[in-house]
Amino acid sequence: MRRLTDQQVDRIARGLASRLGTGTSPIAEDPGVAREGSPGASPAAVVAPIEGFGLGEGVYDTVDACVSAAAAAFRNLSAASLSKRGEIIAAIRDTMRLHGDELARLAWEETGLGRYEDKVIKNSLVTEKTPGTEALRPETTTGDNGLTLMEWAPFGVIGAITPTTNPTSTVICNTIGMLAAGNSVVFNVHPGAARCSMATVRLINRAVIAAGGPADLVTAVARPTIESATQLMHHEGVDLLVVTGGPGVVAAAMKSGKRSVSAGPGNPPVVVDATADIAKAGRDIVFGAGFDNNIICVDEKEVFVVASVADDLIAAMRENGAYLVDQAEMARLEKEIFAENRGPRTHGVINKDLVGKNAGEILGRIGITAGPEIRLIIADVLEDHPLVWTEQLMPVLPIVRVPDVDRAIALAKEAEHGFGHSASMHSRDIEALSRMARVIDTSIFVKNGPIVAGLGAGGEGHTSFTIASPTGEGLTYPVSFSRRRRCVMVDHFRIV
Repeated sequence: MRRLTDQQVDRIARGLASRLGTGTSPIAEDPGVAREGSPGASPAAVVAPIEGFGLGEGVYDTVDACVSAAAAAFRNLSAASLSKRGEIIAAIRDTMRLHGDELARLAWEETGLGRYEDKVIKNSLVTEKTPGTEALRPETTTGDNGLTLMEWAPFGVIGAITPTTNPTSTVICNTIGMLAAGNSVVFNVHPGAARCSMATVRLINRAVIAAGGPADLVTAVARPTIESATQLMHHEGVDLLVVTGGPGVVAAAMKSGKRSVSAGPGNPPVVVDATADIAKAGRDIVFGAGFDNNIICVDEKEVFVVASVADDLIAAMRENGAYLVDQAEMARLEKEIFAENRGPRTHGVINKDLVGKNAGEILGRIGITAGPEIRLIIADVLEDHPLVWTEQLMPVLPIVRVPDVDRAIALAKEAEHGFGHSASMHSRDIEALSRMARVIDTSIFVKNGPIVAGLGAGGEGHTSFTIASPTGEGLTYPVSFSRRRRCVMVDHFRIV
């Protein structure tokens, strides 16, 4: 098992601790790295650019060419040892450590979503905390009738669909897990993140070849479209689908006739009761809901707080970089946020121009000037407000006052829409925490922390950027991309 170096662990810990403790960027004091809102960086701050478009190094012009190349690479990998897979994964990690910052910048510049410094954290997180071959633990059973060995076997060629919200980090994370399991993969990435995704694929191919692995273990369609995604889903050469995206693409994958590991949308609620550490809750919620401008599916999307501590929670959030809009400002803000406001307790149509934008830019639309210290807009609303029921993907967080924790949990369950994705609760009441965990029934449930801690960012455990709640795998890892295979030796290797 490959262990992190002290320097790697320290880098992640310092970055997360800085953000959780102060609300500042872990790279804010480095004059060679462009800060959020600044498109430029000194030449010394980044690795030489990687060309995103063009063919070669795993990038092909058709789905057929991608699948054919990936199938040949899979056959070559199948003949290699498990230790060779480990060497390939190690090389990919090393390459991503060198280029993760640059890929974060490419993703930020191309998509226009989120915050560059947060994308750096995401790339580092998946590089260091996505499990490799060590996750593929065999099981053995021995007895009077011999020995049975249960192993994890690859599917073959995986067809993967990735989102625009986490483009480079999802490609890195999925690649490590899929290759560790012995598969090859064809990516049909989001068209709005093609350049940064192709750059990631090229770097991965270079790392694989440098480690003595076959070319084209990872391939990608150069100009991805809805049509190419549909073709990939139905291609006879694809053995497994892994889809990370909205409800439409997930539904299409699950109707394809192929086995699908699918990660759908989320609308993660937060419950805060009267026993909570309010100062910490306020800090954690601002960090989580403001992380990458709320475009991650695990980011907090609505808060239900017991009324007796609501004012204290709002005050704590304002102290940590949240701007509280008043009723008049909220009325103007609603007109900017919603392209179509469909009324109480309904999912509104979001203004796509504001998705993933900074809080200051959104406030500027309604005539409010806010500095870079403002990372989140908060609004004190009633429970039927459409923001509560809408996955808005922008740093605007509705807060609902409730009479007691029972009502908070009930509303959280309803607002989560049954996605089974993510939720959190801030409380010192063990019984209430346990009750919400059972009621909410999500793949990720975080107690007394930001929900990104459920991805291993400040919490324990492995990370995953494909959280497959619709198909039941939860946080995916190499085992999620493997088949169970039993090998039986009869009447030999007996214990007695």
